[in-house]
Amino acid sequence: MKFESPIKRRKSRQIMVGDVAVGGDAPISIQSMTNTETCDVEATVRQVRQLEDAGADIVRISVPSMEAAEAFGKIRQQSKVPLVADIHFDHKIALRVAELGVDCLRINPGNIGRDAKVREVVECARDRNIPIRIGVNAGSLERELLRKYKEPTAEAMVESAMHHIDILDKLDFQDFKLSLKASDVFMAVDAYRRIAGQIEQPLHLGITEAGGLRSGTVKSSVGLGMLLMDGIGDTMRISLAADPVQEVKVGFDILKSLRLRSKGINFVACPSCSRQNFDVVSTMNELEARVEDIMTPLDVAVIGCIVNGPGEAKVADIGLTGGTPSNMIYIDGKTDHKIGQENLVDNLEQMIREQAAKRQAELDAIIAKG
Repeated sequence: MKFESPIKRRKSRQIMVGDVAVGGDAPISIQSMTNTETCDVEATVRQVRQLEDAGADIVRISVPSMEAAEAFGKIRQQSKVPLVADIHFDHKIALRVAELGVDCLRINPGNIGRDAKVREVVECARDRNIPIRIGVNAGSLERELLRKYKEPTAEAMVESAMHHIDILDKLDFQDFKLSLKASDVFMAVDAYRRIAGQIEQPLHLGITEAGGLRSGTVKSSVGLGMLLMDGIGDTMRISLAADPVQEVKVGFDILKSLRLRSKGINFVACPSCSRQNFDVVSTMNELEARVEDIMTPLDVAVIGCIVNGPGEAKVADIGLTGGTPSNMIYIDGKTDHKIGQENLVDNLEQMIREQAAKRQAELDAIIAKG
């Protein structure tokens, strides 16, 4: 019950990216993109696995050449998570990665050559049940649109998107998703809001080139938060100039804050003050790092004193409230036992892992019953 969100999501057509459903009533999926040299198969596979371990539902890989396409095929063989190939201009690359098992093609139909080339790619995608992502970016709008609008605008982005969509419509290809990304929050939000009511396909959210870890997280949270609150968005990527694993973590944190996904630990922690009975900040820093591998949803409250502690602990799966001389542990909202300062993080980690294992067993039993 605690994970239900009051947000009413936009109804969209559902497509499949590998075994991950995007759109319809599927959970909003989290994506990231490798930043290794694609031809370095070992390094790219290693990063794909790191992203998968972090919880990424889908991973995108840039494929700028035929050499990279061949490397992509080797990466595909060694990866479990669905892979998207990011391709520009050369339709032959799209055809090759389709043969090698790509799960989605990120192309703009209007940018890969003459009608015959576009048709060849679309027919290949249709035959192999491969969806397409149309990716419109404010930084790479068509020259004629820049002449018309003088500068990148939300209107120009939507017009660009509709141009590419019209191409797929004429070929009767509807299994696509769309992104309208800009580094400016207002432009991106405006563009997504404009297109949301014009098409039925899933929308891939993102504030492109958002910045470094801190600034990019803030910008993405503000922009995507506004759209998600509107019910807009079926899949998303947080674009950070940082380790791609951080993109996945931030993405899930955004969804968890809006109760749209419940993967992993949802921490409630006070910023601490002189009332604290243990070092909240250092406890949280160490605890978060230790339990990042847990994907089972749990609410954990870590509060330094008895002012707000009991209230937060009573609505958490596990709660810690600072006290004198001992701290209080709550399990499932009820007082369970007192705990001292010694080995505090070790004890909390053990309790979280035990509770997560119990919760996962319950979830598995529900799934098994159908």
